[in-house]
Amino acid sequence: MDGTQPLEYPWPEPPEFGRAIEIAQGILWIRLPLPMALDHVNIYALDDGDGWTIVDTGMGSNKTRGLWRDLMARELGGRPITRVILTHHHPDHVGLAGWFKSEYGAEIWATRTAWLMARMLTLDVQELPTSETLDFWRKAGMDPVELDKRAKGKPFNFADTVHPIPLGFHRIKEGDEITMGGRTWDIRIGNGHAPEHATFWCRDEDIVISGDQIISAISPNLGVYATEPEADPVGEWLEACERLNQYSKPTHLVLAGHKLPFLGLPHRMQQLIENHHHALDRLAEYIAEPKCATDCFPALFKRKIGEGEYGLALVESVAHLNHLYLAERAERVLDQSGAYLYRAILGGTNHSTQST
Repeated sequence: MDGTQPLEYPWPEPPEFGRAIEIAQGILWIRLPLPMALDHVNIYALDDGDGWTIVDTGMGSNKTRGLWRDLMARELGGRPITRVILTHHHPDHVGLAGWFKSEYGAEIWATRTAWLMARMLTLDVQELPTSETLDFWRKAGMDPVELDKRAKGKPFNFADTVHPIPLGFHRIKEGDEITMGGRTWDIRIGNGHAPEHATFWCRDEDIVISGDQIISAISPNLGVYATEPEADPVGEWLEACERLNQYSKPTHLVLAGHKLPFLGLPHRMQQLIENHHHALDRLAEYIAEPKCATDCFPALFKRKIGEGEYGLALVESVAHLNHLYLAERAERVLDQSGAYLYRAILGGTNHSTQST
């Protein structure tokens, strides 16, 4: 296939939760459940001979730990998991990294940012939302009734779904090479969905382990949070896509953190890039009259945003507005309620670039 053709899915059906499919010699595809609309995460186990390397872990829960015990006994042939490699710091990917280290002595390999973010957020337990979080929601234009309800409730904490992460990890970084599954892999770093997101490009075969940096059927969530309210993940993600795309080949088998493995990486990369440029252009048109972030859902999403999706939609809306603002395609002012109102700048640059 060439870079203009649609994607191909060599395995149209995923493995059952807690089971594995061998997708290349010594590489197993495992799927674990998630308690959300996106109801699964993909894990990859690579046979190192005397043990296994796994890429990501799933969320930390009694159910997931039970599935892993069954997997180790059955699918992994009783051989130990000796190394856990993390693509990024989100809880559905790091949830059991600490468990594997504490209970089984596995090493944790991760980028410095991923490990520090995961450990910091797991230790940062809040009984109520912080004042900074409430201020962030207010500036995004959260409805006062919703804001009041959230202010009185316990927020999501990483520690709810991430096993405590002990001290000690092995750092991986851009340009490193790593051996796993009897193959040599180049480490290339993405950004946007998560800071310093690791991807792995096999030298011996056309295989890429992409984590959530590149996914087939959905666009990775690009969100801004109270931890860094002026961040530009959209710009960072577009820069990473353009940079990583130079390595992509139509024959690459892409093993992503969600959905199905696929072929057609150049096509998918270009599709993702163009989709976000189009979204930014739609948003710029939509804010010809001033609007806050929560007003902008119709311009960015092709479906009605329900309660379960509201939080992710809000942070993604802020991310796209931040990009327009930092690229000088929009201006913003605080209204009387404390929300930022964004308005497009007439004659602003009609393309998106990473802010410097």
